[in-house]
Amino acid sequence: MGGLKSRGHPVGATGIYQIVEVVQQLTGGAGANQIKDARIGMAQNIGGSGATIVTHILGV
Repeated sequence: MGGLKSRGHPVGATGIYQIVEVVQQLTGGAGANQIKDARIGMAQNIGGSGATIVTHILGV
């Protein structure tokens, strides 16, 4: 995994990858980075120098 900076911070795709990581945790697909018994996850993305802020809360 390694975080979004290690992925080059592709504009527009970082928020999508945050959701992917949360879904991987909630479905048990995060491999060595798996958090035991994860039931809720949050992804937050800030764009346009703070002009847009979106928060997603996901759960199982």
